[in-house]
This record gives sequence, C-alpha cells and structure tokens, in this order.
Amino acid sequence: MVALVSKVVALVSGGIDSPVALYSVLSSGADAVALHLDNRPFTNDQEVAKVFDLVRRVGEVVGREVPLYLAPHGMVSQVEIGKKCDPYYRCILCRRMMFRAAEILAGRVGADGICTGESVGQVASQTMHNMAVEENATELPIIRPLMGLDKTEIVSIAREIGTYDISTRPGLCCTLAPRAPVIRGRMREVLGEEKKLDIPGMLEKIGEGFERVEL
Repeated sequence: MVALVSKVVALVSGGIDSPVALYSVLSSGADAVALHLDNRPFTNDQEVAKVFDLVRRVGEVVGREVPLYLAPHGMVSQVEIGKKCDPYYRCILCRRMMFRAAEILAGRVGADGICTGESVGQVASQTMHNMAVEENATELPIIRPLMGLDKTEIVSIAREIGTYDISTRPGLCCTLAPRAPVIRGRMREVLGEEKKLDIPGMLEKIGEGFERVEL
C-alpha cells in the first residue's frame, strides 16, 4: 500500500467500514486526508456528527491529527442524479461522483490515491462489476484496505480501535437509494445516464464548496 501511494484522500462516512479503512491506511505508514461527502438533505445532521467523532477517534488512535473536509454531495450531485437519472443506477452514479470529488481534493492537498472502506459484496455498489465501473471515473488508484475482510473481521477491528460505538449511533441512511439497485453495472448504460447530467458544472460547485473542518 505504501509503495503505491504516500498520501491518500480517504472517503469517510458515518458507517463501520470507512473509519477502519482510514485507520488501516494510516497504520500502514501512508498519510491521509479524510473527506466526507455530505449527503444532506438525504441524510441528517447525526450522520455528519458521527463522521467528526470517527475521524477524531482515528486520529487519537494513530497519534496524529487527521484533516477532515466536507463536500456538498447531497445538495449538488444527489439532487441532480435523483431528478434526472434512472433510479436503479443511482448508487453507481453517486459513487462515481464521490471519486471525482476525491480526485479534485487530492489535487489540492497533494494526494496520489483514494482510500475507501469497500469490501466485496456488502452493498450494491460493492459488487465486482459495479466497482469496476465506478473506479473508471478517476485516474487515481483506489486503495481498498478491507477488500479481503468479512464483516465480522471489520467489526472486530472497529471495536478494538473504539469506532464501533460511534458508527452504530442513531443516524439516517441515504434516503435516495433505490430498493433494487443495479448490481451488474455496464459502462455503456452508466455513461448514457451521465449524459443527462452537467458533470463539469456539478464538479465546479463541489470544488467551490469544500470545507475544512476543525475537530
């Protein structure tokens, strides 16, 4: 992992997996900046508060401050995807916009990779087909420290480092997720859906909306 990158932008949500991935990449010797794609109004303030506490806790465990940035994902990307695109493709389109946002931040902070909490098959966006389509949205390498772990192993690490109780606090999961999302995404269909979106304009708004958070 360290041989590939020296600094990553780590995507962090209020869930169990991504804080463990952040801890893993930092423990490997790489540097990291945390990025939360703020999904309000499709989540709530509790989810954002969990992210603050999770990043702070990981920093305490590894013994150094982890910078945290927020990006206006819900108000920019998700609103447009929800209005204009096939609901079954929302998860893939959302993930591709997350990677694009992370790539913008990486350019600003000098990072050369993106870290995620993905492991195969846990949710619809994490099937092998969908991950291949999603990572095509960025030229940066995607570092997935948890790829070979099952949920039991991830939860065990989360308990060990003190993030599990934070991640399992009440919060609102994304209300835009469809009941039956695509699990075998194909690039042709995804690119067809993205033609309905003004992606350059969306990215410009996201780039203007990055906020460094004081923990």
